[in-house]
Amino acid sequence: MSSRRRGRKKPEEHHVDERWMASYMDMVTVLMCMFIVLYAMSSVDANKFEKLRNSLATGFGAVSSKTVDTASGTVVPPDLVDKNLEAFAAVKGAATTSPENMAAAIKEVDRLKALQAKMQAGLAVAGLSANVEFQIDQRGLTVKLVGSQAFFEPDRPELTSRATHVLQIISPVLKPAGMEIMIEGHAANGITAYPSTWELSSARAVNVLRYMVDRGGIVPGTIGAVAFGSARQVNDDSTPALMERNRRVDIVVLSDKPDVIRALIPEALKLSKK
Repeated sequence: MSSRRRGRKKPEEHHVDERWMASYMDMVTVLMCMFIVLYAMSSVDANKFEKLRNSLATGFGAVSSKTVDTASGTVVPPDLVDKNLEAFAAVKGAATTSPENMAAAIKEVDRLKALQAKMQAGLAVAGLSANVEFQIDQRGLTVKLVGSQAFFEPDRPELTSRATHVLQIISPVLKPAGMEIMIEGHAANGITAYPSTWELSSARAVNVLRYMVDRGGIVPGTIGAVAFGSARQVNDDSTPALMERNRRVDIVVLSDKPDVIRALIPEALKLSKK
């Protein structure tokens, strides 16, 4: 019996797989490196920070400085600020009125004048030049249908036969131009059967638009209508004749040139008249 006891072997110990330890240590190492990098990034160089603070303070005039590192910034004395602004404006103006821009503005004026001349010629032949005025400015060419009694019935938005005849002449001129058109309705201060002058001027502008699209062949996507009521008067409405001039519809042919070119149109107009 004792021999059997001596013959027994001691059970072997089974250990759990410890390969996870390698992955764990790798992760801890990576985390340690990350925190070291974050700490290094958060450390501020006091010397560099002081230089930056002084430079910003000097630039905003909070600290007096006799010498300034031009690599860091430039301090402009207060007495020279206005002069520098004037010089900048002069440089900007010179760039805007460059020969190329002025030449483009003159060319645009010639195009608008050609459209105006064609419409004026057609109106003159038909004897309809009265009550139709033209104006060229930064926006483009404006055809003014002045005097509501000539183009609309009193206090009504319907077009008169004279108005339709005028639109029959100017629409074929504007159609091939392919320029955007804005119809602007205006009214004089006074009593109207409409709720306000806004509704009356709006209805008149829309009727002009519909005629130019339906009968004149203007592409719908290139034309729009807006009403100003009595907000943009050309005079003080002190007499019936002046009130009549405020009752108008403007057909604005909008220039499609960049702003820098359109801004030069008034000056180009003066040059073209010389």
